[in-house]
Amino acid sequence: MKFPLMVAGAEKLVSIWRRKFVYWMTLGICLSSILASCGLGFNPNQNNIELTLVSFAVTRAAYENIIPQFTQTWQKEHHQNVIINQSYGGSGSQTRAVLDGLDADIVALALALDVKKIQQAGLIEPGWEEELPNNSIVHKSVAAIVTREGNPKNIKNWTDLVKPEIQVITANPKTSGGAKWNFLALWGSITKNGGNEEQALEFITKIFQNAPVLPRDAREASDVFFNQEQGDALINYENEIILAANHGEKLPYIVPEINISIDNPVAVVDKNVNKHKNRQVAEAFLQYLFTPTAQKEFAKVGFRSIDTAISNEVGQDFPQVDKLLTIQDFGGWNQVQDKFFADGGIFDKVENAVANKS
Repeated sequence: MKFPLMVAGAEKLVSIWRRKFVYWMTLGICLSSILASCGLGFNPNQNNIELTLVSFAVTRAAYENIIPQFTQTWQKEHHQNVIINQSYGGSGSQTRAVLDGLDADIVALALALDVKKIQQAGLIEPGWEEELPNNSIVHKSVAAIVTREGNPKNIKNWTDLVKPEIQVITANPKTSGGAKWNFLALWGSITKNGGNEEQALEFITKIFQNAPVLPRDAREASDVFFNQEQGDALINYENEIILAANHGEKLPYIVPEINISIDNPVAVVDKNVNKHKNRQVAEAFLQYLFTPTAQKEFAKVGFRSIDTAISNEVGQDFPQVDKLLTIQDFGGWNQVQDKFFADGGIFDKVENAVANKS
C-alpha cells in the first residue's frame, strides 16, 4: 500500500515548510531588530505616534489651534495618527521639569537660555539654533503694561510704575522666562536711555517694592490681575494681553517706546526623540510651526510673527516700538543669567532690598 508512504512524504514536506517558515520569520525578526537598533524605528504597522510638547504657559492658545491642523496634515500624507501630549507652565519651571525627567520630545520655551540649559545637560545636541529657520526663533513679542479701565492712575510709561500709590503685578524672574524679559525691559529703559546701572537698580527696586505678589509665570500673573483683581498695572507679554482681550478681558494697555524683543525658540530634545524613535514627526512638527498657516495662528493670539508677509498683513494690530532692544544689547543670555538672575545676582539684590524695607 502506498498510503503510509504518502503520509510520510506529506509529513516531510510539512517539516521542510515549517523549517523554512521559522527561518524566514527569524530572519524578519532579526532584520527588524537591526533596523530598530540603528535608530530607524522601522515599524510599517505603527499607526499611532506620540510626541510630548513642553512649552511655556502663554503659548497654549496657539498650539490648541496649530496641533489639530498639523496632525490632520500628517495623517493625510503619512496615514499615521500623531498624538501630541502637551505640558504648559512657566518657562523656568518647565526647563527644570525636563532636566528632572519630564520626557519632552519638543521644547518651546520663552528664552534661548532655557534651551541651552537642556543642551548643557546632554539632552539637546549643540547647534540646535541652526536646525530651523530664523535661528529657531518661532515667534516674538514685547513687554507691555495693562491698566485698569480708564487708566485711573494715568500710567503712560515705565517711569510711572515707581509711584508709591501704584501696585504692580509681574511674574517672578526666578521661575518665569517672561519675567526675565520684563526685568530686562525695565533695566534697559534706564541704562539704554542715558542712565547708569546704579540708577537702574534704584528704579527697578522701587517697582518691585510696589509688587504685592510675584506669580510663577505670565499666565498666573494675568490671573492675579484679571480674575483676582489685584494691582493697578500688569507687566506682561503683549501677546498675553491681546489674548486676554480676545476672551473679553479688554483693558487699556501701553507698549512703552523703549522695549525688548522677546524671542521665543523651539528645539527637538535629541536624546528623547532618539529613544522614542519619533524624530521624523518631531522635526516635521517644528518645521510646520514656521509655515504661514502656523504663523497666522500665532499672530491671532498676539505673537509678533517672524514671517514678513504675515507681519505686514497684521502690522496694524501691533504698536510700533521706537527703541527695540535685543538680548545682545545686554551681552547675550550667558552674561545676562550670571549678572541678573543667578544666585547673588542683581535680582537677588532687588529682593533683599525689598525685604529689608518691608
